[in-house]
Amino acid sequence: MRYSARLSNSFDNTWELYIVSDRLSVDWPELTFNRVGPVPTPYERNAAVATLGYEIVDGTQWQWQELVNGPMDRVELLAAVDVRPIGGAA
Repeated sequence: MRYSARLSNSFDNTWELYIVSDRLSVDWPELTFNRVGPVPTPYERNAAVATLGYEIVDGTQWQWQELVNGPMDRVELLAAVDVRPIGGAA
């Protein structure tokens, strides 16, 4: 199974990280950074991934997307990276 860690500021501008572990689930592991800014650092993101029981797959990097809801709306950011359960357990 493929897992993806996602970092987003899309709901209330608060940064949150969640693990997409099953496309059918709505109960993904998640962690909120409880702040609007600044963007969580790579160290903070990696620590959050580990707190949720996952690790970043070797050789992968965070990929960023900018999502615009319209010409007057704020920009939402989404970052993603491939992860696996710590220790390789599924």
